[in-house]
Amino acid sequence: MHILVTNDDGVQAPGLLALAQAMRQIGDVTIVAPERNWSGGGHVKTIDRPLRVRPVKLVDGTSALSSDGAPSDCVALALLGLVEQPVNLVVSGINTMANLGHDVTYSGTVTAAMEAIIWGVPAIAFSLDGSRRDPNEMDFTAASRIARLIVRLFSQRKLPKGILLNVNVPYLPIDEIKGIRNTRQGLRLYRDRLDKRQDPRGHDYYWIGGDFPTGKDEKGTDIGALARDYVSVTPLQLDLTAYPALASLGKWDWPPDSTAQANLPTEPEQLAVTA
Repeated sequence: MHILVTNDDGVQAPGLLALAQAMRQIGDVTIVAPERNWSGGGHVKTIDRPLRVRPVKLVDGTSALSSDGAPSDCVALALLGLVEQPVNLVVSGINTMANLGHDVTYSGTVTAAMEAIIWGVPAIAFSLDGSRRDPNEMDFTAASRIARLIVRLFSQRKLPKGILLNVNVPYLPIDEIKGIRNTRQGLRLYRDRLDKRQDPRGHDYYWIGGDFPTGKDEKGTDIGALARDYVSVTPLQLDLTAYPALASLGKWDWPPDSTAQANLPTEPEQLAVTA
């Protein structure tokens, strides 16, 4: 098995090294990761400038490739030809904070896995619920063992096409983790606030900050599993269609196809749909 390892914390992040070392016990590993931290960068495709790639050495002496693009760019580069050997699985992480609920659209860790799905390669994102601990002082032992277990299961069972796994691991010693739970996305509660300041020239600028997000503790969700000291494994797909809403939209008074052109409004303000 050939495994592509990436992350959003940067190519020299200790979580990436821990994940790569765990994957080397399973198959061949290639590392392509961003040269800097892209946390919260979301699903990015860089098309307004060229992307640069350079070889680097990790702290254990192994080789990797770093790019000035986003995590999703790194995956696209690898799968579109930067890496010659076909990739069987993309793993992203190990992130130093949990990616729960709505976090998945912000997370560079998860969206790197999403990019793999776009190109038809299965993917798993791994995150450790480290809160705001210093990444250089974190213990990735339990998370890397969990990652190795899940990837070995993947090699035996496979994933349905178009599905990625979002895995969140409690920050606990392995013997204190109660088990693994299949979960759905929970409700993440954000407590952001806008901080307005002025630079030395009197111009306004803004920071989006606030308190650390929490979540609604519900059984069966990723948030609920972590709260109970379980590993959360959530299957995700890129199809964001709200299928229950299709029936409601079908009751709207759309113009018939044959007369649609004649009935389209001519002024922008006429485009508003009234209930």
